[in-house]
Amino acid sequence: MKSTIRAVSVLSVVASAALVLAGCSPAPTQSTSSASAFCARMVTNSGGIDDRSFNQSSWEGLQKAEADFGIAAEVLVSTNETDLAPNVEQAVGSGCGFVLTVGYELADATSAQAASHPSTHFAIVDEQVTAPNVKSILFDTAQASYLAGYLAAGVSKTGKVATFGGGNQPPVTLFMDGFVDGVAAYNAAHGTSVQALGWSKDVQDGVFTGDFEDVNKGKTVTQAFIDQGADVIMPVAGQVGEGAAAAASESKTAKIIWVDNDGYDTLPADYKPILLTSVMKKTGDAVEQIVGDDSKGTFDSSAYVGTLANGGVDLAPYHDLEASLPAGLADEVAALKADIVSGKVVVSSPSQPQ
Repeated sequence: MKSTIRAVSVLSVVASAALVLAGCSPAPTQSTSSASAFCARMVTNSGGIDDRSFNQSSWEGLQKAEADFGIAAEVLVSTNETDLAPNVEQAVGSGCGFVLTVGYELADATSAQAASHPSTHFAIVDEQVTAPNVKSILFDTAQASYLAGYLAAGVSKTGKVATFGGGNQPPVTLFMDGFVDGVAAYNAAHGTSVQALGWSKDVQDGVFTGDFEDVNKGKTVTQAFIDQGADVIMPVAGQVGEGAAAAASESKTAKIIWVDNDGYDTLPADYKPILLTSVMKKTGDAVEQIVGDDSKGTFDSSAYVGTLANGGVDLAPYHDLEASLPAGLADEVAALKADIVSGKVVVSSPSQPQ
């Protein structure tokens, strides 16, 4: 049975307007900048555009490129797995010179379309695709998560912290490896024995919800961690993480570390009091730069890897909770960041981008 293709086209200069496409209608024309000689299409993974994660950040970067470089940009929103390949095909069929795809789910479709359309330039976020017309946008999030784990261990009053993921995939487990290693680093530095629940780096397995959309699963998993005594939890699960924030907020004791973007800016305001920090991937900045360069005639297929050194990943400010940090902890985290940047401290993971 042939699946129905559903896509949403979001056009923006300052504000965004949405068009819903159904059936097999052709890709929408780029009306934001009709005079532009360069246009770009983005395809989300099944998490949708408002995932408070890498789809949202990627689209924001494309919107910035639209404003800064005068290109015309639209997004095709995937709502389930059957949308993925058709949406990439539709994006390529638009005739635009640049197609951005987001997430591992789109790797096969991106690779196939890139092989069939060698004159079209592609970029994919959080996945490695090797082809002369595909640029992979990757992030060594283990580095920033190492800082987050160290911070979590220093803040914990119960001696237990936790992390969980949406799926056992390298872009997810990379965060989790860094987090548990950061906890271990704090223990080594302070002679403590803070436990990290939810992930074993040695066996590369742990707690996963199995998807990135079901908020209730995030709440259930987080409540189980809280019941075990964890008081700092880092969900690596897209929208599922909002359930973690809800459970932490209701507990009155637990705190959350967000990932991908600064949750203080993207999560509902009710969660600001329990947000310790965020492990940020500067996806929007990378997308803006890469599509902007392509619009000027500069494209290369070498992977972009965001690190602490180049500012591609970072730890967000502590916002409302800064004053509550134990004395000296913020300085320790800052010094640890400098040591990672200099190479004095090496953060490793089998999931690190090469």
